[in-house]
Amino acid sequence: MAKMMWAGRFSSEADPKVNDFNSSISFDARMYRQDIRGSMAHARMLGDCGIIEKSESEKIIEGLQGILADLDSGALGFDPNAEDIHMFVEQVLTDRLGDTGKRLHTARSRNDQVALDIRMYLRDECDEISKLVFELTETIINMAEEHLYTVMPGYTHLQRAQPVTFAHHLMAYAQMLYRDLERIRDAKERMNYLPLGSGALAGTTYPINRKQVCEELGFTDITYNSLDGVSDRDFCIEICSALSILMAHLSRFSEEIIMWCSWEFKFVELSDAFSTGSSIMPQKKNPDITELIRGKTGRVYGDLTTLLTMMKGIPLAYNKDMQEDKEAIFDAIDTVKLCITTFIPMLSTMTVNKENMRAAAAKGFINATDCADYLVKKGRPFRDAYKITGTLVALCIKKGTTLEELPIEEYKKLCSDFDNDVYEAISLDTCVMQRKSDGGPAPEAVQVQIEKLKAKLRVFE
Repeated sequence: MAKMMWAGRFSSEADPKVNDFNSSISFDARMYRQDIRGSMAHARMLGDCGIIEKSESEKIIEGLQGILADLDSGALGFDPNAEDIHMFVEQVLTDRLGDTGKRLHTARSRNDQVALDIRMYLRDECDEISKLVFELTETIINMAEEHLYTVMPGYTHLQRAQPVTFAHHLMAYAQMLYRDLERIRDAKERMNYLPLGSGALAGTTYPINRKQVCEELGFTDITYNSLDGVSDRDFCIEICSALSILMAHLSRFSEEIIMWCSWEFKFVELSDAFSTGSSIMPQKKNPDITELIRGKTGRVYGDLTTLLTMMKGIPLAYNKDMQEDKEAIFDAIDTVKLCITTFIPMLSTMTVNKENMRAAAAKGFINATDCADYLVKKGRPFRDAYKITGTLVALCIKKGTTLEELPIEEYKKLCSDFDNDVYEAISLDTCVMQRKSDGGPAPEAVQVQIEKLKAKLRVFE
């Protein structure tokens, strides 16, 4: 059984069930690289400040490098009986170096050590997730450039509303993902403060140099309140919140793809490689990947709720409740990465049925607004034009026809301002191509949007 570093205070060993309940090695072992990097920086600082002998500092660093190499290669395995990754590394170091290894923990507590490791780990994961979100955004932009002239219906309340282009629709998600990148970057910046040196809660009496460790480990600055440094996990909550919003965007996109794949829409078709069949119905081709992403969104929301609930009632400073931060945030990170790595190739191999999109856009009176705008341009107040157009739509429904097919005589009966040029004004291409206002769906406006977003994305390359 692994030795407990805190055993001196106790006259009897803990119940094995307590050890199992208390242990976190099964999930925090993934932070071993960050733990060892932090310990090497701490050991170097202890030697430079004369808190331990320089020669012992060097031996500790060399020993930690050996442990890191052995863990990376698989020569050393994690002890499942160890309490956590921090105690495991320290125990192995002590076994290898004897008393010299025991000096590593001078002037620090597990409280500030844990706070350091989780910040370093999340900082690295922010970079990894940002790369994936960037790649997904690029994939969407590339698709948009291919579909600048692909007309489709835009919806409100899931009812056909006005014609847009598929490029414009795609770029809405590209804009959302860009904001997700900004949120992840901002969360990373706020977590990038060194808590090591806060001790258990009240700092230390040793003459440590926190700034040295801060600089070596690439932090922006140190935390300036020892209680705060060890007792808050708002950085976990913030990045999980950003990931939850990201998943909301993926879920909405997934929901649309699910609808678009249906026979009722048939706007897109997913590659066989990213679809599944039915155990009983041979005709089925199910968009299971998007359905799973939609479902896993709730899982990430649950992780955020776990973190918020965990922190809401605990007093300063550290409490064991906070050990629950890792499984929640690790799960959120793993889930997001899994979803994006699947979404990217699924999207890039998706077939777009342009004809079906255009056919759907040609129905449902989605040019009614343009008909009203036609009258406004002739001098009619918008509300009058709105009422006249609504009456025309009702007439078309009654006669089983469309605005494009309704004779000009019927138009003129309602308003003398109508002329034959109304048919050009309400044509599908005119409805889309003339919406050139900034942010509009006209191809030239979407191209401007694409170029501007590409420029903003360069800071994330």
